[in-house]
Amino acid sequence: MATYAIGDLQGCFTAFQRLIDLIQFDPAQDKLWLVGDIVNRGPDSLSLLRYIKQANNTMIMVLGNHDLHLLMVAAGIAKSHSSDTIQPILDAPDRDELLHWLRQQKLFHAQEQYAMVHAGLLPSWSIAQAEQLAHEAEHALRQDNYQEFFSQMYGNEPNYWQNEWTGYTRLRVIINAMTRMRICTVTGKMNFAFKGDLQSIPTGYVPWFNVPQRASQKKTIICGHWSALGLHITDNLIALDTGCVWGGQLTAIRLEDRKVFQLPCAQ
Repeated sequence: MATYAIGDLQGCFTAFQRLIDLIQFDPAQDKLWLVGDIVNRGPDSLSLLRYIKQANNTMIMVLGNHDLHLLMVAAGIAKSHSSDTIQPILDAPDRDELLHWLRQQKLFHAQEQYAMVHAGLLPSWSIAQAEQLAHEAEHALRQDNYQEFFSQMYGNEPNYWQNEWTGYTRLRVIINAMTRMRICTVTGKMNFAFKGDLQSIPTGYVPWFNVPQRASQKKTIICGHWSALGLHITDNLIALDTGCVWGGQLTAIRLEDRKVFQLPCAQ
């Protein structure tokens, strides 16, 4: 039995199929962890979403910003961008079933020495606190009146955490950190505009995972979201977004021995 974590898929269904063949994934005994951004920008988000939904307990995914964008567009809260490739999902006969299933997925998953989130965790959040905060946002996503939450979910403010936050302000910060953050100050102030590499980080900011004494550093965090960072592995971090949708690579890592598997993607 093996557990494999796979980087951002973004609708690249053919590359995903090739990768699971490469790792010789056996659904009877192996598990897949998917770091989010299952859909959008790539050529076949609909087939990929259907495949993952039907995989039952063999795959665990966390929601990424593109997955949430799909839900927001479907709910009429956000508009599609010219670069979006989610229309086939919105037009599909099983659209409602797929979107309902997507709303039930996690924002954060922790198991043994590993934890998985799409973007990152704020410096003050322990693993236990992150689990609790994710549950709060997941509960709002799964409610029958989820559209009300969606109407308040977008926004860059506040860009820092206080335990005293309540209501939609609190939930927005949780969502933003877990699905959008790349860099922050050492005190946890987030910058959502930055998408560059490590050498171009603005003065005063650091990668969220490099904040000294961050409270979550005792577990290894598995994440994606930051394609310009690329494959980045340290003792307590595994970043797996290697830009498949941009013609980069699709990456998997076997958690038991940290063996990396990669294949090139068509642009």
